Order: sequence, then structure tokens, then C-alpha cells
Amino acid sequence: MRGARWDEINLEAREWRIPAERMKTDRDHRVPLSTGALAVLREAREFATGSGLVFPSARGGLLPEVAMSKLVQELGIGAVPHGFRSSFRDWAAERSDAPREVCELALAHVNTNAIEAAYRRTDLFERRRALMEQWSAFVAE
Repeated sequence: MRGARWDEINLEAREWRIPAERMKTDRDHRVPLSTGALAVLREAREFATGSGLVFPSARGGLLPEVAMSKLVQELGIGAVPHGFRSSFRDWAAERSDAPREVCELALAHVNTNAIEAAYRRTDLFERRRALMEQWSAFVAE
């Protein structure tokens, strides 16, 4: 999220395409944007600085890693930013009916089973879109 660029975001397609060079997996990753995420992005667009970054620092560059942790702490949220990934995974397992592989792909986890990976070439994008809508509604509660 810190490195998100406007040229990666397609508001009409409701999609964020993160290029391979910014992913730990060295693979492009498509993120379905929920209605809540789109609302945040549309608001952020009003404050675009020309840096190309969706959420630039006050000086226009990349937000420091500590910025999100500091913000979460200042807002009184009893969590750390990376913990949201873990929280999502637990929520998805306990509160959704999404299959394991949909949840894992939502987190950009790579299937390490070579045989299964050879046959499963889809990123289950539309199923992940439905899951992200459910997650967005849960977070907004």
C-alpha cells in the first residue's frame, strides 16, 4: 500500500495491479478493489500531489515503513499494520465460506505444491472480489 501508484490503479475495472518487481513473489498481483477501498481511493485522488504515489509522504516521497505503525498507534487501534493480514486470514477462515485457495491468493501467497500449481493457473479474481467485499463490510462495522 505504501508504494501504490496511480498508474497501477484502475478505478473503472475496480482493480489494482501490483507489478512483479514490488512483490516478494516476483509475480504480478491483481487486487480486487472493494466498494470501501474505491471510496478511499476516490477521496485520496483529490489530494494527489503529482508524485504518482497514491499515499505519498508529506514531502511527496514514499511513506516511511514506520508511518503506518505510528498512525495505527495514534488512532488507538490495538494492532500493528502487518497484523491486519493475519486478522484477515483468521476472519476468512472463521467467518466466510471462501475456499482456502481463494484466501491464500488474496494474500498473494504462492502455491508451493508444484503439481497443483501446474494445473491451477487462475487467480480466482472474481471469487476474491466477493471475499474483499465481505471483508470490507466487516472492517467497516
